[in-house]
Formats: sequence, C-alpha cells, structure tokens
Amino acid sequence: MMNTMTTKTTVAIAVPLEAEQVERIRAVDPSVTVLYEPDLLPPERFPADHSGDPDFKRTPAQEEQYWSMLNQAQVLYGLPNESPSGLARIARDNPRLQWVHAMAAGAGGAVKASGLDQETLLKFKVTTSAGVHALPLAEFAALGILNGFKRSAELAQDQAAKVWPELRTPTRLVSGSTLVVTGLGEIGLETARIARALGMTVSGTKRNVEPIEGIEQVAGNDGLAGLLASADAVVNTLPGTPYTEKLFNRGVFAAMKPGTVFVNVGRGTVVDEDALLEALGNGQVSYACLDVFAVEPLPLDSPLWNHPKVMVSPHTSALSAAENRLIAERFCSNLGIFLAGGDLPHLVDPVHFY
Repeated sequence: MMNTMTTKTTVAIAVPLEAEQVERIRAVDPSVTVLYEPDLLPPERFPADHSGDPDFKRTPAQEEQYWSMLNQAQVLYGLPNESPSGLARIARDNPRLQWVHAMAAGAGGAVKASGLDQETLLKFKVTTSAGVHALPLAEFAALGILNGFKRSAELAQDQAAKVWPELRTPTRLVSGSTLVVTGLGEIGLETARIARALGMTVSGTKRNVEPIEGIEQVAGNDGLAGLLASADAVVNTLPGTPYTEKLFNRGVFAAMKPGTVFVNVGRGTVVDEDALLEALGNGQVSYACLDVFAVEPLPLDSPLWNHPKVMVSPHTSALSAAENRLIAERFCSNLGIFLAGGDLPHLVDPVHFY
C-alpha cells in the first residue's frame, strides 16, 4: 500500500523507550500519531533493555489497554512484548497492520518462531535494526582477535596464579596477518574496516558473490574452506538460518591452519560446538571469543565456560548506551521512507528469515 505525506499514520510504541526518543519519532512528520503509554511498558533494567523487567505485570485492565493501543496502529515500534507470540497475536488481531520494526538485527529468528504462515507474513513488513549494532560488534570482534594474538587468556591465568614465567613467550603481530569474515554484510564490512586499520588483509564470504572494495577475495559458503587455508583469524557474523546451520563443522575447522583465532558475533547455531571444542583441543583453533551460543543462556554444564582458551560473553557485545537512540534514528529514517511509499531497508525475508 502506498503512503503519502497527507495520509494519517499511527505508530504504537510496543517496547520500553525513553520519552526523548518517542519525541524524536513524533517529530518525523505532523501526519504521524504516536501512541505511547509508558505505564503499560516494563521499565528498562539497563540501556536498550527492550524486554524490560521480567517481574513487571500489567493488570487485566492495563493488558486490555496495551493491546487496544497496538491494534489502532499501522506501524509498531518493536514486537509486542518483545516476543514471537506477541507478533503472532498482533498479526492475527490487527487487520490494519502494515509494518513492524524489530529491535534486533537478527529478528528473522523471532519472526520464524512466531509460527505465522507465509500468507500472513506477506500482509505486513518486518524490518530489523541491522547496522545499528555493526560498530560495537566489530569492536568486539577486534577485541577477540587481539586477545588471541596477544595471549590475553594465558596472561590472565598467570596473573591469577602469580606466575612470572622464566621464559618469555612472544605474541603474534596482527598487522600483516589475514582475516576471513563469514558474512560480509554491514557487521562484516565494519569488522573488515577495523581489521584493515590494524594492518590485516581481509577476505570473506557473501551470499551473492561480487567484488567488494578493500576485500581481497569474496566467495560463497561453498568456497569458505579455500579461504581458511591462509587465514590467521576468522570472524563469523552470519545469522542463524537453515543455510548456515553448523556451517562451522569438523570439516571447516580442519580446513583452518593450526593456531587460527576464531570469533563468533553472528549466531551460535552457525557453529558445531563439539567440533569447535575438538579444534581447540587439537590446536587448529588457538583461541575462541564467543558472544553467541547454540543454546542461550549457555548451559551450566557446557565445557566452554571453563575452557582456558575460550572467552564467554553472554550475548552482550552489541549493547551500548547509545543503542536506543541509534535504533530510534534508524526507525525515523525508515518512517520517512514508509510515508513516502518507498522500499523499506533491512526487511526480514518471510521465506529464509534473515
């Protein structure tokens, strides 16, 4: 459906958001009505806590008011209750719904988990906040690479044990080394930018293989093993889809040269964790910096918790104090496109869910 600047559009804020950012959305265009009831939204426990306090409960009257508000809108800022079930309910109950903007960069998983059939999903659009998290994720990836090259895990162990080794162990130079990035999207390209600033040569994979300025080689996933033979470090940024499920398996880890540093800021399902543990054990991987896992929270009995060559981050590397502002700015930009009847960026594919 085409929109014009004179068409009345109602936006409902479905997730916790600061009043300052709500006003930013209101200022996009006078034709936009923004529905925002902070008393109906759980308080944030930390910046960009899109789900809010889990102990927050609406009264029956507030629950009715919340859904009544959402059902008046053509556009939602956030998934209702930040949940797949909330998305399923609003898709069923709100016939005027045209667009939902998700807080996550990888919102395809939530859309898939909603269980909505393709016919229903084609009735409205879901956009993600892809790109907003690119810089913090890229900085975290650089941290992982530097940790691996500079032996930070071993230094921490020696410090904890108050050990001053008699023989000094050299570290590796990042400059002049080779990085492979799986997934040369916005996060992957930002990672490549920082890596090149550190003096690294960067190659990587992309679903649609095409030359990219500053990238030495670009291949599809079927060409990944060939890239890995010369890689000193590997950063995964790929989303979790049926096409990426356990992409990093025993064969792929075996294709790496001994001592490769591995960083995962994509999705945990892309990695066969048993295969990763074997690669850590046999030296193919010298260090792994992991922000995501196949099961989250990471089970208490996972050997990754206590592995001396692994950093475990609780899926927090994308968080920053500026996140809500950046997402709101992205939404405002998209809202302008929506009002003008343009093509929204970062749409969730209703078939492949990425």
